[in-house]
Amino acid sequence: MRDLIKIIRIPYEEPDYLQLQVMASNGRQAAEIEIYVRTSDLVEIAAALEAFPRGPSDEFVYELGSEKEEDNWAFYFKFHVFADARGYCAMHFRFNNNRDILYRELAEFCIQSEAAQINRLAKMLRSFAKLEHETLIWSPMGGRLLAPGEADCD
Repeated sequence: MRDLIKIIRIPYEEPDYLQLQVMASNGRQAAEIEIYVRTSDLVEIAAALEAFPRGPSDEFVYELGSEKEEDNWAFYFKFHVFADARGYCAMHFRFNNNRDILYRELAEFCIQSEAAQINRLAKMLRSFAKLEHETLIWSPMGGRLLAPGEADCD
């Protein structure tokens, strides 16, 4: 396993809404979840991360769903990007399928990253939001966007 973010776009109610399969790994832990987002959410995330960090202790949080039982959400997804006072950056993920305990899938971990790698993810997300690609694959060393039908050689 290695540090990796992989997002697969599944045709849904495009162009306004997307069904995404989001997978992430920090080399020791990995998780995946299927979420539904507005296409504009990807653009907003990209905009927030393009100039990240804007200063010491900068952070960005994107949450979708809820873990509160009374909110009755099918899932909870959190993507939290932060920098500490020393300039270290990380992407923090929390995945929860909100199922009964017997079927529950819950994961939480960080991918440590340099600011430039987060900025590159932002550019990839902005391109991905144009709906010309089916898969986004990011790693600290690079990344690629795959068109529909293009093979993932990982």
